[in-house]
This record gives sequence, structure tokens and C-alpha cells, in this order.
Amino acid sequence: MLLSVEDFSVSFRRYAGLLQQRLVPALQGLSFSLDRGEVLALVGASGAGKSLLAHALFDILPPNAVTTGQLVIDGSTLDQSNWPDYRGRRMGLVPQSASHLDPLARCGKQLAWAARRSGSTADPQQALARFGLDATAAKAFPHQLSGGMARRMMLAMATIGKPDLIVADEPTSGLDPDNAAVVLGHLHQLADAQKGVLLITHDLAQALPFATRVAILRDGRLVDIEPASAFTGAGAALKSDYARRLWQSMPQNGFLTHA
Repeated sequence: MLLSVEDFSVSFRRYAGLLQQRLVPALQGLSFSLDRGEVLALVGASGAGKSLLAHALFDILPPNAVTTGQLVIDGSTLDQSNWPDYRGRRMGLVPQSASHLDPLARCGKQLAWAARRSGSTADPQQALARFGLDATAAKAFPHQLSGGMARRMMLAMATIGKPDLIVADEPTSGLDPDNAAVVLGHLHQLADAQKGVLLITHDLAQALPFATRVAILRDGRLVDIEPASAFTGAGAALKSDYARRLWQSMPQNGFLTHA
């Protein structure tokens, strides 16, 4: 088992008065695992808490966040003492938006920074070529890249250190179907290379051809985890009613009902 999320919760401190604080839950009691060679799609509507979990995995939550439970990678519990050793090295994050790139630095320089942070000696040109990018992309500033190229550039940055775990947060947002399939295909190739991929997305139909399993998040709670192969026909193989209704409500299934 590569990643284990064990009864993990995130709450935020909010002032209820002048001196009183209360905790507002955002993620509640999440438990799941991710193996090497697997693409686990974490699916949910906007606001379900998907990106919040990604931020928690990399310890980039805001200061008023309070967490309970455990995040374990390869048998080691993540905490303040070892996060710097894992983040960017054993774990790579593909952020949700290209706005995470430095707008004032050429992409090749940013790739070199990512390599240095991870301790990688990989050839940046090979890292770019792996995702169909070349020297022209390396010389470009982020705003000069197309949406698909920016996603692939962020993939190159996240994986140049050859991490075991890749967390991709809405990696196809804003992309046309062809570019989305290219990005998802790259993630599937990483899983084929015995990496673990956590694919965070709101688009179940887009994720299914590339996912091994699907975890469904609703209002900060994990509703169900199903094999991707169970999403077929009328959804009779799905264990939970919510997963079945979600599947049946999709356009290709004729909006049979609404989740």
C-alpha cells in the first residue's frame, strides 16, 4: 500500500464572537488507500472538499485549519518532521490552475527549480519530451502556453523528481476532450510505471476510462469507493444508491434520475 488515509478530518477555526471560537468541519472521517500502479479518481461536486484533501496531503492548508487522523505513505506517518522530505520528492502535486506557475519566470527555469527542490538529476529536456513538450515550451512564459501545454508543463514539474505518489487536482479543467485525454493518458502511463495516482476531478465520465477505482466525496464525507468497471449499464453493480444515482444522472445514461 502506497498511501493510506486513516479517519482523516479537516476543520477550520472560526470566531463565533469576540473571544469565542468554533470549529467548522470541512472533511470528516475520510479513510481510503491507494496502491502503486493504480489511478484512484476522487470525484465530487465543487465544494465537496477534493482540493482541500490535496492541500492537506502536502501540508499547505491555511493557518486556521485543524486536522485529525493520519496520512501514511509507504508506512510512514506524514507530520511536520518529514513533510519537507516527501513533498516534491516522494510526492508530486499537479495543481488545479496554471496560475500556480510563476508568471515572471520562463517555464524551463521553473522546471529546473522543481528538479533542484526534488534533488533530481534528470535531464529537463527528457522530462519535457516525456510529455510532448520541447525547447520552445521551455523558453515560454506561462501565459504563452496553451491550456493543454500548461497542464503538461505542470505534469513535468510534478514528476521530474520521479515521485511515488502523484496528486493531480482537476488536471483537465478547461481543456477540450482531445487535450484532456492526452493529460489523462499521461497519468495512466505513470500508474503503469508503478506510481500511485490520485486523480481529483468533478468529471466522472472523463475519469472512468483511466481510473482503477472511483472514490465519491459528498459534502466532505466519503460516500463510496467503487471499481471503475462497476460504472456500466444501469449501474446495477454499484454498491451505494448515491453512486448509482450519480451514474444514472449523467447525459450518456439519459438522465434516468438525479443524484
